[in-house]
Amino acid sequence: MTHTAQQPPSIAPARHEPTPPAPVRAAFVLWVTAVAAGAFETVLAVGRMVAEGSGSAPGIAVGLTVRLAVFTAALLIALRMRRGRGWARITLALGLGVAGTASMVVEPLRALAQGRSPGAALAQADALDLVFGASRALHVTAVLTAVVLMFLPAANAYFRARRG
Repeated sequence: MTHTAQQPPSIAPARHEPTPPAPVRAAFVLWVTAVAAGAFETVLAVGRMVAEGSGSAPGIAVGLTVRLAVFTAALLIALRMRRGRGWARITLALGLGVAGTASMVVEPLRALAQGRSPGAALAQADALDLVFGASRALHVTAVLTAVVLMFLPAANAYFRARRG
């Protein structure tokens, strides 16, 4: 009986993805941080609505569904950005960097425009308001910093190289 050596199955070489530069990696971490902060803020807001009886179950469900979709899309797009996809960088910058930030700061700006001072708001804030405000500050800072990092020279070179 002859013994034939079996060849291992042919395995195609792994496609090497270049390591993103530090600004792109940091921007990705900040996008994940922003999503985590947004999820935390959602939990706080829903908890308050339930505790105060100020939200209807269908309204809360719709809000949660929309936020879950946005959070999921943000993470998936951030993954594509980290891999050097230019469309993902632009989508994050415009969609979350501009529109998302505007949605987070419109209420505080409206309060200021109506003459409410930050000092008065802090004096009237309860513990939940302070925790929410701290999370929101982290959230906005993470988004704005991520946008800046995605357009630094090293990031621009990475996105250009990935295009070609």
